[in-house]
Amino acid sequence: MTFPELLSPAGDWAALKAAVASGADAVYFGVDAFNARQRAENFRVEELPQLMHWLHQRGVRGFLTFNVLVFTDELESAAQLLLAADQAGVDAVIVQDVGLCRLAQRLVPRLTLHGSTQMSITSAAGVAQAAALGCERVVLARELSLQDLERLQNQLTQRHLQIPLEVFVHGALCVAYSGQCLTSESLGQRSANRGECAQACRLPYEMVVDGTSHSLEDQRYLLSPQDLAAWELLPELQRIGIASLKIEGRLKDATYVAAVTEAYRNRLDQQDEDPLAVRRQLELAFSRGLSTGWLGGVNHRQLVHGRWSKKRGPLVGQLLAVERGGWLQIRSRERIRAGQGVVLEVLSPDPLTPPREIGGRVMACEQIGRERLKLRLGPHRLKTDALRAGASVWLTSDPAWQAQWQRASRRIVEPVSTPLVVSVTGAVNQPLTIELLQPSTAGLSVKSGMPLQVASQRPLDHQRLTEQLGRLGGTAWRLERLELHLEGDLFLPVAELNRMRRQLLDSLETLAVADEAPTADREVTEDSARCVQDVLVPMLSPIAGSPTPSNPADPQEPGLVVLVRSLQQLRALKALPAALAPIRSVVADLEHPRDLREAVAMGRGHWPEGIWLSGARVTRPNERWTLDPLIRARPDGFLVRNADQLETLSPLAPCIGDFSLNIANPLAMSWYREHWGLKRVTASYDLNLQQLLDLTSHVDGTALEVTLHQHMPLFHMEHCLFCAFLSDGQDHTDCGRPCEQHTVTLRDRSGVEHPLRADLGCRNTLFNGIAQTGVEALPALRKAGVTSFRLELLDEDAESTLRRVRLYADALAGRLASKDVWRQERIHDQLGVTRGSLLVKGPEKTSRVSR
Repeated sequence: MTFPELLSPAGDWAALKAAVASGADAVYFGVDAFNARQRAENFRVEELPQLMHWLHQRGVRGFLTFNVLVFTDELESAAQLLLAADQAGVDAVIVQDVGLCRLAQRLVPRLTLHGSTQMSITSAAGVAQAAALGCERVVLARELSLQDLERLQNQLTQRHLQIPLEVFVHGALCVAYSGQCLTSESLGQRSANRGECAQACRLPYEMVVDGTSHSLEDQRYLLSPQDLAAWELLPELQRIGIASLKIEGRLKDATYVAAVTEAYRNRLDQQDEDPLAVRRQLELAFSRGLSTGWLGGVNHRQLVHGRWSKKRGPLVGQLLAVERGGWLQIRSRERIRAGQGVVLEVLSPDPLTPPREIGGRVMACEQIGRERLKLRLGPHRLKTDALRAGASVWLTSDPAWQAQWQRASRRIVEPVSTPLVVSVTGAVNQPLTIELLQPSTAGLSVKSGMPLQVASQRPLDHQRLTEQLGRLGGTAWRLERLELHLEGDLFLPVAELNRMRRQLLDSLETLAVADEAPTADREVTEDSARCVQDVLVPMLSPIAGSPTPSNPADPQEPGLVVLVRSLQQLRALKALPAALAPIRSVVADLEHPRDLREAVAMGRGHWPEGIWLSGARVTRPNERWTLDPLIRARPDGFLVRNADQLETLSPLAPCIGDFSLNIANPLAMSWYREHWGLKRVTASYDLNLQQLLDLTSHVDGTALEVTLHQHMPLFHMEHCLFCAFLSDGQDHTDCGRPCEQHTVTLRDRSGVEHPLRADLGCRNTLFNGIAQTGVEALPALRKAGVTSFRLELLDEDAESTLRRVRLYADALAGRLASKDVWRQERIHDQLGVTRGSLLVKGPEKTSRVSR
């Protein structure tokens, strides 16, 4: 059984020191560029050497987060950060971008890479792909259960692939798969894949079922999971062989890091802890409610209770009555004390309005009966008239807890002492010499500044020299053994012995810093820019090493790729004369496997590149079977969305990589085409127009597919809202399949209704209710050499399908100006359309490095 690493977050120096003081084996942190927690304080690049030296002195590893997508114009800056990390001795870099992996392999081949959870790795195929990119560890998706993890380990063994697995065990849970959430990008051009998540999952939503508002009473935070707390599952994770246990929280303060790290350290060390006390410790650190997340298995109703989305702390009671003078009578088994903070809520009749919070410090507390208390809150007078009996009472803060963990977070951690073995030699009228034997540092010795004299009283002996030279407290060294070789009874003043000890320590410190610094062949010098260019320029050469298009007959002739989500839409396209619309191929993205063969039979031979099929965006360890219906239908090609599909389907038919592969730069694009032989790839939806054009300047434009029209998929999630809020079940085995009986949308605060769909694996996708069009970018993209333009349909009927396809076909053929298409889309769509992520924007601030 392996003993796992405990990995803690560090958003600043205080949190980093708290993590080490509380028992973390390793910490992960970001600098002020290229990391997925832009709101954290983060570190500066020039601090990396100091930071890593401090950690290594204490026997702790340090991992740099580089877990974002990298755009084409940022590759040089990204390369400079890789060099800086390599120079500073960073133990590993946590990466998301495939192109960045390729760059690191060429530029800094000795720098260890860890595949981020942003890579959306859920299967053995995903692990194998990360390994092929040079990753020596992978951070798995949070959605995997203990059963999944055990199955995955067995599958890796069958592949003879030994790669350590890292799993999140504590902290906030994203409702969407990490790396697959486009909500912030679509709604506000703030990409979660760039560290700018706007946390739309923590907002209230109203469920609309079959066109009617569905009352859920106090459940309004339908996309906000409880926080993960897998403290009790650590023995199982250890048995399965998980190599690293990760605590989330780079946005949290040092007290959170100290309290949570110590709880998990003690559990790993098998210390006898009261489970209730540990839970209270974790709830007060930060809690939206605690659960084992997906690790304990699927339970949609437990994962998202929907009642609040902010920090609440432990539930300590229930309001019985509001008395005169603002006194609150509550029922509680807790011992509530003055100075603690509590909060209650007043629900709004509007499901999209957050509850009003009423809370403060406990100014007075009186016991009035068994499990009954009276509280008066302050320090200011509170308006409590709106409170109603039955309201929950949460403990939000506790001065005693805060003081305890503030002290804990500030504990001093001394450097791990290195044993020294020294030899002391000398003779009368000669200097005393102290030579370092271990650690073996060639030629390190110090000599006294005065000669040895004959001792008249207390001569230098082993005990006296060990006492004087062994005073190394507060340093990184300890005297383990002293070998004495003196000729006769000799004397040297104590002050001179102390001076020699200090000189030896100074020399040792200088050598230690030199050891931490890079060797000459790793050093970042004034030539680093040239070094980067020497690596990047060949890698960015247009079409370098890329497969040629499989149909080069007329590569400049533009065509449409239409993605349909119903057989009705497919029938409508089949009836459309080819002269009216240059449809290159049709992709059927259908929920039910039984429809796939019919779709292929219906579309066979109607379009130049044929009828293609697409599968789910996620394949879990036990879901390889979901690819069988795709294979049996024998389409002309596949739109592939994950590593399992790449591995299984690419040998069988032509494949196009979808947006979910997160291809954001030419290095990533060329790798997917070279490694998997893809016909084309779809650019990441995180790219704006200028970034798309930057990409096309380095690649074959005919190998790139751009989505011109779509309802952007916002959240793609393992969580099923149909099960959680329209059934009494906990998963697909007992929910009654309400997804097949009802049409559901979620209404947001602005009144927009976002369609919700379930896929074959019961995963849900929430689509933006407002369609996005990039038609205004069409002239620029065509000029850049792009010839394949996708239209994604969602819930269009036959008439709307034909209208939309003809509209874009006219734009593509030059029969209709792009601005007129924009106008017509705004007229015909009830909610209008948006430019969304295809807005032209300036440089991304997330890539700027402060120096």
